[in-house]
Amino acid sequence: MSALEIREVRKDFGSTRVLKDVSLAIDSGEFLILVGPSGCGKSTLMNAIAGLEPVTSGQILIAGKDVTWQTPAERDIAMVFQSYALYPSMTVRQNIAFGLEMRKVPKREREEAVERVADLLQISHLLDRKPSQLSGGQRQRVAMGRALAREPKIYLFDEPLSNLDAKLRVEMRTEIKKLHQRLGTTIVYVTHDQIEAMTLADSIAVMRDGHILQLGTPDEVYNDPVDMFVAGFMGSPSMNFLTATLEHEAVDYRLRVSTQGEEDVLLPWPQAHETPAMAEYVGRKVVLGLRPEHFSEEDERLGEHAEGTLFSARVTVVEPTGADILLRLPLGEKEVTARVGPKCRVAAGKRLALRIDMGRAVLFDPQTEQRLA
Repeated sequence: MSALEIREVRKDFGSTRVLKDVSLAIDSGEFLILVGPSGCGKSTLMNAIAGLEPVTSGQILIAGKDVTWQTPAERDIAMVFQSYALYPSMTVRQNIAFGLEMRKVPKREREEAVERVADLLQISHLLDRKPSQLSGGQRQRVAMGRALAREPKIYLFDEPLSNLDAKLRVEMRTEIKKLHQRLGTTIVYVTHDQIEAMTLADSIAVMRDGHILQLGTPDEVYNDPVDMFVAGFMGSPSMNFLTATLEHEAVDYRLRVSTQGEEDVLLPWPQAHETPAMAEYVGRKVVLGLRPEHFSEEDERLGEHAEGTLFSARVTVVEPTGADILLRLPLGEKEVTARVGPKCRVAAGKRLALRIDMGRAVLFDPQTEQRLA
């Protein structure tokens, strides 16, 4: 039985349809992340699951029970908000215990639950402080503690880290990952940060304009995107998209990328990744998708034994990041971003030979933006 099942849910605000026949199901203990740009409907879907927003049509089931028209209190869920939503006049101890008190949990059980989550989140020394005496990260831990004090069927996290600075976000992300691994709880988590989604999720639902475009593991949505939107949204820096002409010679496909003022770049398409749909596109323009890590610096010692197709271009921008270096250089009609090792010594304005790993490339239809191969 699924921990959460959403069946063809629609949500209208007046004449505007925000959720459009959304369906998904997750198992008990799964960590699902709803990700997408602002306005895609992910927070509305979260509010519908929580019971904070009534749906226009469709069904929401929790542990097999239809809760579509139940109140939030009846759904047995716990929610962590972006704004923390702590009571300023209460201590940390009182904030954590408040939900249990409202549910008339005996005092001794409340105290045990508070001590348990305080120890789990390493905030035992903060129990007698007020929220105004806490840092942003500490407040977020208290908000999580209030949810964890209960043992609901599902935990809902609505962009819980968006108010934190970059360093603290990374630290809290790790803490949430550890908590999930330790407790095995079912979590639905909303974020616009695709790095957050990739690092935390068991499965990711990529949303756009009220639709779920793809539901899959982080590896699936990153390496096997269903369309150009998913491919471009997941990953930082995002995927490079190049216009190319699909050619067929003898038994092999290849892609011709025209470059102004230089020789065309010919990229062989791996036979193992050929699809029947490609036959209809011979002689036509297609979109070639290459991630920055699909490029690698040519090592002269490897020579002909190196994998990938070699091309050379003049680097326009060099961006060291510490762990690696991002390069901007022309390929076809556009500039692409390539990610190379930190020992690359190229300077802006100099030519560099790079190899392209076509074994991980993807193809799209330029009109529909759907995946071809």
